[in-house]
Amino acid sequence: MKSLKDYTIVIRPDDNNTYVAYVPAIEGCHAWGETSEAARAELDNVFAMILEEYQEMNRSFPQDVELLVANAS
Repeated sequence: MKSLKDYTIVIRPDDNNTYVAYVPAIEGCHAWGETSEAARAELDNVFAMILEEYQEMNRSFPQDVELLVANAS
């Protein structure tokens, strides 16, 4: 069974001094919080809900994706 540890997680600053955390490989797997830690903790809850939905529909979880980081010059 997949867990959040199997995926790349992106956490970045968002508008209004908040943070957004998301899993690029899983559509809809995103959360926000007032701190990066809060966003990450909420992402755990979102992942658990999505995992439950996938299990109910008997769907396999997608493979992780590789991210490329580009420097803004």
